[in-house]
Amino acid sequence: MEFRVLNYFITVAREQNISNAAKTLHITQPTLSRQLQDLEAELGKTLFIRGKRKITLTEEGMLLRKRAEEIINLVKKTEKEISLSSEIIGGDIYIGTGESDSIRIIADIILKLQKKYPNIHYHISSGDSFDVMENLDKGLIDFGILIGNIDKTKYNYITLPIKDIWGVLMRKDSPLSKKEFITPKDLKDKPLILSRQVDANSNLFNWFKSDLSNLNIIATYNLVYNASILVDKGLGYALILDKLVNVTDTTKLCFKPLSPKLDLEINIVWKKYQIFSKASQKFLDELQKEIDTDV
Repeated sequence: MEFRVLNYFITVAREQNISNAAKTLHITQPTLSRQLQDLEAELGKTLFIRGKRKITLTEEGMLLRKRAEEIINLVKKTEKEISLSSEIIGGDIYIGTGESDSIRIIADIILKLQKKYPNIHYHISSGDSFDVMENLDKGLIDFGILIGNIDKTKYNYITLPIKDIWGVLMRKDSPLSKKEFITPKDLKDKPLILSRQVDANSNLFNWFKSDLSNLNIIATYNLVYNASILVDKGLGYALILDKLVNVTDTTKLCFKPLSPKLDLEINIVWKKYQIFSKASQKFLDELQKEIDTDV
């Protein structure tokens, strides 16, 4: 499977039309059609459903598109790292993070490095721990910020000098808004909006001291902003981390911490035996210096 053909495939998938894709790629339509047919023959799978005006992907085609995009992004990332002059410290640093106030520490480090090394560029991708670990394992990001337990046999890590605190996001006119803290009993019969990461292995599950099937979970989320909209509309109570949603006097929302208190360790992690670019190594050095200063 050639890199060039993967690029052809992605272009057709994006354009949903062979003629348009051929123009974009600056090749003839028959040449492109033949390359796609050869790719399907090589894989032994039908990748496209060919309509009169539009081409759509089969299930196998959607899987190949996802993998092909990952491969192409990784190749481009590698080419940039290798092509940089050995005398210039620059390039791209890719960081994946969940929604956490700890991003402020990363921002401070970027600010310091930017003054010393203006040729370094930073790419921050947001997602939950599942997304971050997947991209880290595939080499699509250099560092991941993970909240809670991590696999210390799989990753090297630095523990950040702050913790995230679990609590409940609710409307200010809700019955629980008058309470200073929220207990498991308070939420027993309430409509709950939980992170999709909450399972039998999570700290939040242990805090409830109850099987999740006994809770009234009406929705799950992977981005806090979406959960806050559901809460704002009065659909339920969202279990979120502190400092992620605006709960000032200008909003309908408020945040109440849990009792007993539940906080989470935050680690910045990278794959073991990873070989860093000069830019990524400078970032790691600055991070270590920042942590040592705070301790």
